Amino acid sequence: MKAVLCKTLGPASDLVLEDIAHPQPKPNEVLLDVQAAGVNFPDTLIIEGKYQFQPPLPFSPGGEAAGVIAAVGDKAGRFAVGQRVMALTGWGAFAEQVAVPHYNVLPIPADMDFTTAAAFGMTYGTSMHALTQRGQLQAGETLLVLGAAGGVGLAAVEIGKALGARVIAAASSPQKLAVAQAAGADELIDYTQDSLKDEIKRLTGGQGVDVIFDPVGGTLFDQAVRSLAWKGRLLVVGFASGEIPQLPANLVLLKGAAVLGVFWGAFAQRQPQDNAANFRQLFDWHSQGLLKPLVSHTYPLAEAGKAIECLAQRQAMGKLVVLTRE
Repeated sequence: MKAVLCKTLGPASDLVLEDIAHPQPKPNEVLLDVQAAGVNFPDTLIIEGKYQFQPPLPFSPGGEAAGVIAAVGDKAGRFAVGQRVMALTGWGAFAEQVAVPHYNVLPIPADMDFTTAAAFGMTYGTSMHALTQRGQLQAGETLLVLGAAGGVGLAAVEIGKALGARVIAAASSPQKLAVAQAAGADELIDYTQDSLKDEIKRLTGGQGVDVIFDPVGGTLFDQAVRSLAWKGRLLVVGFASGEIPQLPANLVLLKGAAVLGVFWGAFAQRQPQDNAANFRQLFDWHSQGLLKPLVSHTYPLAEAGKAIECLAQRQAMGKLVVLTRE
């Protein structure tokens, strides 16, 4: 089978497309004929050895996939050959087949295609966990989403609206803000043109925001902390800027605020029933038309490296998806 391989740690341009042996599923795994694979920020890190875990070389990147089950291990019996599923793979999805533990696999709803399913799991799973279990966002509260045109950012905008919040979207260009507005954002901030802190103060009448969703980090983090309302919650989702910021702890004290880490992958493993409940709600919202995943560009398998590079340079809006089969 064909697979995109990382043979030496380094930039996406070093990835190669090769023929390798088909994976053999373990007893607790299913073998997936991959139709589409989502591109996510961890893909930009894992190929350079900068992620929380590191598979042995060579490996295929790609943390999520959608496709059809080709084989089922002896201890993964709740699935059947031919079933349409989406899967959290960690790595290995940029290939024609991947073996996945059965507990990381979900059936695809009948009204969802493979491309959408490949773009759905990680971003919506992360944002749902962030805003509900971690941020406890309530109807009527104000949510600020940084990096609002990215995959998790757009998902957070849509979920925030579904939960009944007022959503302020912040991004780095008018084009990105237009995408966030189309996803339902109530207010927009271009933080390359205006002070994030000043705009939040203006839009909230000086009260600040109840929940901040931050997948960006970097220089915006300090302004975000200073913009929290009393008992506000700052969600640390990621560091797309490449800079891990430092926290002025006195501001947390003065605002009675909470800073909360968001690690959806660990949550899904440790609290599978809660994660399954999240996805039941997400699939219901999708069926109602409240969630409309934006796939801005698709790439053939041979160009998976270009997709990762586009994401690394923060040029993407919504999700990028690699189509593994012509």
